[in-house]
Amino acid sequence: MRITGNNPVTGVQGRVPKKRASGDTGTFQPDVGDEAVAAGPVSGGTAIHGMDALLALQEVQDRGNQLSAAARHGHALLDGLEALRADLLGGRVPEDKLEALAKAVEEQAESGDLQVDEVLREIELRVKVELAKLGRFSG
Repeated sequence: MRITGNNPVTGVQGRVPKKRASGDTGTFQPDVGDEAVAAGPVSGGTAIHGMDALLALQEVQDRGNQLSAAARHGHALLDGLEALRADLLGGRVPEDKLEALAKAVEEQAESGDLQVDEVLREIELRVKVELAKLGRFSG
């Protein structure tokens, strides 16, 4: 859990002070009752019980990172297609944009989700078709 603010805790009440007896002078008087009990030996540490939970949490974070990387890859390809469309409508397609789009489509990203991966493969196929129309993809 990440704490982002420095907000004070509200609604916490302390102990209510005990009322003093009328004859109480308020000075410290130690309890001289029973003898002090000797402390027992210190035991060793115990095993970590939540290790499985920590490993599962790391796996979830890795999957989230994979999913966001795949989403960035898909968005980059779609942006490249949009730029290509605009250039085609303008009548001139710069070679460097075609090179960048061809490089981007060669890098495949896996998200770990079958449906997301299927959408990514469809986007990549569309990019390959457009590049093949312009003579830039020979797959």
